[in-house]
Amino acid sequence: MSLKLENVRYAYAAAGVDALVGVSLAVDSGQFVAVLGPNGSGKTTLVRVALGALIPLAGRAEIDGTPAADWKRQELARVVGVVPQREDNLFPQRVRETVLLGRYPHLSLWGQERAEDHAAVQRALGACDVTHLADRWVWTLSGGEYQRVRIARALAQEPKLLVLDEPGVSLDLRHEMGLFELVRGLVDKQGLGVLMITHDLNLAARFADSVLLLNEGRAIASGAPAQVLTRHVVESVFSWPVVMQTIDGRPQMIPLRQEPSA
Repeated sequence: MSLKLENVRYAYAAAGVDALVGVSLAVDSGQFVAVLGPNGSGKTTLVRVALGALIPLAGRAEIDGTPAADWKRQELARVVGVVPQREDNLFPQRVRETVLLGRYPHLSLWGQERAEDHAAVQRALGACDVTHLADRWVWTLSGGEYQRVRIARALAQEPKLLVLDEPGVSLDLRHEMGLFELVRGLVDKQGLGVLMITHDLNLAARFADSVLLLNEGRAIASGAPAQVLTRHVVESVFSWPVVMQTIDGRPQMIPLRQEPSA
């Protein structure tokens, strides 16, 4: 299973500039790819194009060799799990019921859950270490717990690819690290392909196999973290002075204070 963008261009009708210009990306099974960039650099637009929600003006967006926009939504949900950036939980639900929603792409016309659906939910709860929360009301969960439940819901779909849009937003150190450890484990143990949008350069560098750095809709660099996240590139893209260090063979960025004006 693969997700590919090739030389994609996209522009919103009301915008004066392109949101994406000549962007290419590939995510295969067993690979963790992180997309980085400043606010407004085109990261979320890239996800929408990749999933077929937006049709590129030029270039190609394909999932397993088929144009992303040609996939029927139910069929796509059987192979791609998505954890969006924002989500309103409008209904009082327990954790198990929330994760069971991930089985809907596999249900029959009558929507009757089967033993295999409940088994998939149980596996997803276990994979995300939230089995002990199964009977809790969702509104009682911490931010970190809720994020793991959302990933469990996506895993209940039994996807081949997992797409996460800034899943670590508002999480504390422990829960953000736990989330990245979880995703890395899903790649290594289950062979999932993962595409993650994130603002955390350091965690992307520590956990991802490759990174794509966007700025103003253009791909600035793509490849192994050590090749992409150099001091010159990071300072140029984010317009801030940094120092780069290496930990466990991976680049880590330390932002500096700007010199005060004379």
